Amino acid sequence: MHPPDRIIRLKTVLARTGLSRSTIYRKIAEGTFPAQIKISANGAGWYESDIDRWIADPAGWRATNDNDEPSAKTTRHVPR
Repeated sequence: MHPPDRIIRLKTVLARTGLSRSTIYRKIAEGTFPAQIKISANGAGWYESDIDRWIADPAGWRATNDNDEPSAKTTRHVPR
């Protein structure tokens, strides 16, 4: 049995990847970095395994999995 996948926050992602905040969000928009998942009304994080896979092959990583959710930045609220 695999241990549960931890959710890590932006501060940890910044430290582990060495990327800036703006670079991370630009790469998410390009589809070359894992999108974050919503964990509360105002919070988001990343699955640690997604970040580990990106670190293992940053140039070859592409958002092609059906599991990838759109980033909170790209989700739009449409008023009624």
